[in-house]
Amino acid sequence: MNESLFQDVVYSRNVIEFATVANEFCTFAESVNEYERKDFLGKLQKMLPLLYLKASLLPGLNDLEESEETPEKFVTENDYNFILRKLSTKLGEFDSYPEIFEPGMALGDASVEANISENVSDIYQDLKDFILSYRIGTVEVMRAALWECRNNFEQYWGQRLVNGLRAVHMLVHGNAHLE
Repeated sequence: MNESLFQDVVYSRNVIEFATVANEFCTFAESVNEYERKDFLGKLQKMLPLLYLKASLLPGLNDLEESEETPEKFVTENDYNFILRKLSTKLGEFDSYPEIFEPGMALGDASVEANISENVSDIYQDLKDFILSYRIGTVEVMRAALWECRNNFEQYWGQRLVNGLRAVHMLVHGNAHLE
């Protein structure tokens, strides 16, 4: 194989480490039923910051070329809803939390309710699409998937991750009876 091919950004250490953590996150979300609620939240509390760190270390959008190719979407609406239901069932009464920060929200506006299960499902959907595109192994497809995932992190799911982490932190370290 051409050695210069492996010099591409898609094979860089930060991208490979992100792909590894993203894959672990997706596997974790898919296996939610294997955990008791308290254990699930404890592991989620550790995975979310690691995922955020690895995503923030990806090359910036200015360093990546936006691809003409649009990455394929692998996660269907049924897949998304299946994961969402599993997470929502696991979290039960502890799923909802008041959302404090919404862009454009004026101080004093009523808070918006959010769900940990929806945040995790949204992150899962983007990461699973990224991982499955990345597995195709074609540099152009991998670049397009990387650009889209980085863009979505900056524009959408990075904030959802942080917001969900706040709620998870309160559950893990608060007085909630998670058993």
